[in-house]
Amino acid sequence: MKKVITLITLTFLLALTGCNTVRGIGQDIGSAGSAIENAAKK
Repeated sequence: MKKVITLITLTFLLALTGCNTVRGIGQDIGSAGSAIENAAKK
């Protein structure tokens, strides 16, 4: 569980630093959500 929380936190921080627009933030959050969903299916 700690690995998942760490992954989510790092992904969120990277999304915030890599985005310059509100649209970009939305896309990054969507990508992070997809990654978490895929990880949960495994």
